[in-house]
Amino acid sequence: MSFGINKDEKQKYEAIHSGIALFDQFNKEVNAHGSCIVKEGDLYYLFGECHTDTSNVFIGFNCYSSPDLMNWKFEKMVLPVQTDGFLGPNRVGECVKVMKCPETGEFVMYMHTDDTKYGDPCVGFATCKTINGDYQFQGGLLQNGKFIKKWDLGTFQDTDGKGYLLTHSGFIYELSSDYKSVTRIVASEKLDGESPAIFKSKGVYFWLFSHRTSWERNDNFYFTSISLKGPWTKKGLFTPENTLTWNSQTTFILPITNQKDTLYMFMGDRWSYPRQGSSATYVWQPITVKGDQMSIPTYQQNWSINFNKAQWFPVNSKTKSIRNKQITGQGNWNSDHGRQSSKEKGAVISYPFKGQQVGLKALSNNTSGYAKVTVKNLKNEIIISTIVDFYSKYEYSSLKYLSPLLDNGSYVLSIEVLGEHPKWSDKRFSNYGSTEDSVVIEDVFLVETKSNN
Repeated sequence: MSFGINKDEKQKYEAIHSGIALFDQFNKEVNAHGSCIVKEGDLYYLFGECHTDTSNVFIGFNCYSSPDLMNWKFEKMVLPVQTDGFLGPNRVGECVKVMKCPETGEFVMYMHTDDTKYGDPCVGFATCKTINGDYQFQGGLLQNGKFIKKWDLGTFQDTDGKGYLLTHSGFIYELSSDYKSVTRIVASEKLDGESPAIFKSKGVYFWLFSHRTSWERNDNFYFTSISLKGPWTKKGLFTPENTLTWNSQTTFILPITNQKDTLYMFMGDRWSYPRQGSSATYVWQPITVKGDQMSIPTYQQNWSINFNKAQWFPVNSKTKSIRNKQITGQGNWNSDHGRQSSKEKGAVISYPFKGQQVGLKALSNNTSGYAKVTVKNLKNEIIISTIVDFYSKYEYSSLKYLSPLLDNGSYVLSIEVLGEHPKWSDKRFSNYGSTEDSVVIEDVFLVETKSNN
């Protein structure tokens, strides 16, 4: 039974949407955090950490595929929890990165392994002959016969095919020709940063970092050099100050190339502890590069790519507000200047609509919490359900939810306040996250699309 799910997957989304849940062909959240993307053939493959809302222990690494970076198909969990060892039960597996080795043709996967107290860090690796096959865990990556006891990591493949491992605190390791060991340390800058990523544009290397604020977002920064061994010059921030890297943390830079040009796509995670499985989202943005300067000067909520020209363009869909339609609710909801707000656990507000795609715009600030967003058909059958995180350290309004394309019909969108909010602490026992459970709805709207029926 389809329950209203549109069968034309190619028309599911018409833009790259940042900061909201992405849904696969089964209408499940795309669950791939600390991720990377690898182009193989005509498809892009997304690898990332699979999370739940109950624990941070390693479950496995997921793989998704897409022809356009907008519509994602779940392939499989390519590396599940192991019976024992580095990635055994009650262990941590994070920051998964995959590269194809030019010498062997194998796909090599790297990850941070650890215990749940983050007291046993090690860089591990796995291999597979096909990009979306079953990866075989090989153990810890070795340098001179010893494990690399680092935690946050990234990878970089240079234009000559050489592969590099990047770690927190400013280390760059050159990999062997088969990508299965480390031959030397190229740079050891001792930089106070994590979530490293590198890309190269016209002979200039750009090295991105996040500050160490646990899962809280911060103003990420970057360095440049004309050589991986340095010297590296600190350039500063690449998004406007206090935008906290558009509420994300760097995880990877994807080059999108044609014969003449390259577009660089920033990939950041918007973490949402403790509900990492359902509510953590992704911030993917086009990077502006001018010489040895990079920036993401404005936030693109909805954008797409002309792959023939390696250029991006904003996407502005035609929408129609339904917030003034007949709505129903239970619990205490306050109405002010068209906004509906509540922080009462179990309070529900519902919007009936007829169409194919519905969106939700809301307010985020440091008192915002979680809400369950559900779409049901007229038979009261759940078409799609997810949990949305409304929190932000600074206040702003944005798109918080956009449904996949549905069969043209009548539905009800419901928003339920969970009475919970994201909060966590780091190793220094600093506290982060929201302080209350409030949900402030600014608009509910239909996206006008062409019917596929």
